[in-house]
Amino acid sequence: MNSPSDEPAVLARDANPADDLPPRVPVSLEGALGAGLMAVLCVITFANVVTRYLTNVSLAFTEEFSVTLMVILALVGAAAAFAKGQHLRMGFAADKLSPVPRLWLEALVLLLGMALFALIAWYGAKLTWDEYSFEVSSSGLGVPQWLYTVWMPVLCVAVCARIGGRIARVLRAAADVSGRQDGGR
Repeated sequence: MNSPSDEPAVLARDANPADDLPPRVPVSLEGALGAGLMAVLCVITFANVVTRYLTNVSLAFTEEFSVTLMVILALVGAAAAFAKGQHLRMGFAADKLSPVPRLWLEALVLLLGMALFALIAWYGAKLTWDEYSFEVSSSGLGVPQWLYTVWMPVLCVAVCARIGGRIARVLRAAADVSGRQDGGR
């Protein structure tokens, strides 16, 4: 019977070697931005609650800011999740694969995610341009609507960049694992 030390170095099914490779741009950037956005959302919501309680008047115009900040927060969170490899995924089938095919599958899924966010960026840029061209104003404050919309394509490009970095780390890890498995034979 072979002892565990005689077998080639194979990763455990639940280990992901790409997680050992940190992103080049620290995720603390998204963390700080997310914390700042949450703080602003809390202040806006608190002010709205206090104003409504004391005066029975709602600060309805703040809804424009809140909705925009929540969309920005969701995209910043998506960028951080992709960078750290904590994005949503279903691992039932992938977890049954050996490490190298699992990493290749993750790279394919990340590529599809990048395509999705690239499409959102493209159509978001077209929407922003249309709102700018037709001088669309927001309903609550009357400010140019494109000032709210412009963040969608910009942040989708940032998400694509984070996904691209994750793909590079996953492919590097796949090459490392494949090299270790070939070297152990």
